[in-house]
Amino acid sequence: MGSDFFGGWKQRAQHIKSEIYALYLAYKDPRVPWYARVFAALVIAYAFSPIDLIPDPIPILGYLDDLLLLPVGIWLAIKLIPPEVLAENRQRAQTDLAANHPVSRVAAIVIIMIWLLLAGAFIAWGLRWATRLDILGTTLRLPSGRI
Repeated sequence: MGSDFFGGWKQRAQHIKSEIYALYLAYKDPRVPWYARVFAALVIAYAFSPIDLIPDPIPILGYLDDLLLLPVGIWLAIKLIPPEVLAENRQRAQTDLAANHPVSRVAAIVIIMIWLLLAGAFIAWGLRWATRLDILGTTLRLPSGRI
């Protein structure tokens, strides 16, 4: 029973991965209306974003976005895309995924850059907060004299 249970989940996860890739391909297709492209781009970005709407460490609710929001977003995006375009892109997604795993180095670089910018902003905010409350025990002065 255990292998059937996990096998079913693995198959569902593979199906979602295929649907997201088909949405990506449809997003690039000029026959898709602009509003469907925008919504598909949001769903794709959310699917690949390491930042969740509800953080995973929150018990039960943390996985709710992965189990509900993402499939609902995929479903809505699919409803907005013309059926013939979606069918073509689903077939292409199946072919591409069977041949190799698509890798987007640009997307990885963008996500890393966003994380670095957020980390830098958080550190700068933390230093400002710490020096205003004098938590560090000393006043931190930058060469410009500002903090």
